[in-house]
Amino acid sequence: MRILRFGLVCVILGFPLAAQTPGGTGAFPPGALENYRAGRNLESANRLPEANAYYNEAVRICQEEVSRSAAGRDTYTVITWTLQRQAKYTDVIIWGERGLRLYPDELRIVETMGEAYFYLGDHDRSLSSMQRYTNALPQGERSSVAYFFIGEIYRLRQKYRHADIAYSAAVRLEPGLALWWYRLATVRESAGDRTPALEAYERALRLNPDYQEASAGLARVR
Repeated sequence: MRILRFGLVCVILGFPLAAQTPGGTGAFPPGALENYRAGRNLESANRLPEANAYYNEAVRICQEEVSRSAAGRDTYTVITWTLQRQAKYTDVIIWGERGLRLYPDELRIVETMGEAYFYLGDHDRSLSSMQRYTNALPQGERSSVAYFFIGEIYRLRQKYRHADIAYSAAVRLEPGLALWWYRLATVRESAGDRTPALEAYERALRLNPDYQEASAGLARVR
C-alpha cells in the first residue's frame, strides 16, 4: 500500500528547492509549508533522505508554533500532511484530532486523517472521513483522492456496485491515472458488467500500454 500511496499523491508543484539546509539562511527562512513542499518535491525525485530532512523541519516548525501558542489551522493542516508523507499514521491521527478540536470545520485535516485511518486498517473511520469530505466538497482539491479511497474500501468489502460509483467519481475528476481506471475495471468485472469493464481496461491501457494486469483483465472480459 505504500507504493499505492506514492502513486496517488506524489505530485510536483514546482516549488523551487532551496540550496541551503532545511529552514534556510536568508532574511525570510522558509516556513512549515515551504519545507513540506520542498520535501515533497524531493520525495517525488526519489531523494528520500533529503526529503525527510525538510519534512522534519516542517514538523519542528509546526510543533514550535503550538508550543508558543502561535498555531493556526494551517499549522495543524501542514503537520498532518507532513506526518502522512512520512507514513507516521498514528501521529497523523493524534495531531489531526488536536487540530479538529480547535478547527472542527478544517476539511483538509479530515481528508488526511481519512487516508491515515485507511493505512492503519480502520476502514470504518476512513470511510466516514472521506464521505464527510466529499459531501462537503464534492469538487474539492482532494475529492478525487477521497473518492478513490472510498472505492478501495468498498472493493475490499466486495461491494462492487458501490465501489464502481466511487471509482467513477474519482476518474471523472482526475481521468489521467491508469491505476484508477484499472481498479474501476476490476470491480465492474467482479460485478459481471463486462462491457463497462472492457472500456475501463482499455482506458487504463491507453494511459499505460505496458500495464500487464490491465492487459490480462482485458483478455479475460473479451
